[in-house]
Amino acid sequence: MARFEHFLAIDWSGAQGERQKGIALALCRAGSAAPVLVRHGHRWSRPEVLHWLKHDSPADTLVGFDLSPGLPFDPAGGFFPGWEESPTNAKALWALVDRIAHDDPHLAATSFVGHPDARRYFRHGQYDCGDRFSGGTGRLRLTERRQRDLRLAPSSCFNLVGAAQVGKSSLTGMRLLHRLEGTIPVWPFDPLPHAGSVIVEIYTSLAARAAQIPAGRSKMRHGEALDAALAELGVEQHAPLDRYSDHATDAILTSAWLRMVAEQDGLWQPAGLNDVRHTEGWTFGVP
Repeated sequence: MARFEHFLAIDWSGAQGERQKGIALALCRAGSAAPVLVRHGHRWSRPEVLHWLKHDSPADTLVGFDLSPGLPFDPAGGFFPGWEESPTNAKALWALVDRIAHDDPHLAATSFVGHPDARRYFRHGQYDCGDRFSGGTGRLRLTERRQRDLRLAPSSCFNLVGAAQVGKSSLTGMRLLHRLEGTIPVWPFDPLPHAGSVIVEIYTSLAARAAQIPAGRSKMRHGEALDAALAELGVEQHAPLDRYSDHATDAILTSAWLRMVAEQDGLWQPAGLNDVRHTEGWTFGVP
């Protein structure tokens, strides 16, 4: 694995609107220098990130996306048990989401979660649950259940309610992944190439844990806290930012973490991966 030259972490957003304050890209090279924000001060749109990845991202980059590229897959009924259009693999899921939400601007997925069949599987509000929503906190993927074993707190993509929900960002991310059109392989759905860039799913809480940040206190809103976390990973101090946000600091810390763990062969072959390689996918860094 000692072949990546750059390490990019993308804090993603499924919020409405064209430009998202919740999107941040942080990039670093091999070594110990702190990651830097890509286009520092710029407010990204989702289509701009897609264009940058296709045309401007450096070669041999390990790209971490903070989203879920797959949904929980029920072997008895797939992603959406009981719906005849339920795809059989993640790439077909990306295509389905993009087709139904094709006319939504800014790579949004509003039309998908509002589709009369698809909406039945999601929790849309406190008193608005689809009749096929599983109840409780919602269905989880195998990698998310493994995260709970690690005492992390993943959320179900079928829950669209609350600040911790990840469903909307994941569905918009699926539209982006579909439109990459094979430009960059996405692990583990694609075979890991011997050269070139690769996209993986990340969970910023893993980076925070590695940096010894206590649970529930992972949000860094000033430079001193970010430098303290980076130091735990053996990283030099960062160049001061014009404005600090959770999204920027999460991306910077997670980019440094990706660089630190990229060569750990075991993280590329977690137990149970083969059962969900083409359906649910896996969060890089979860053993």
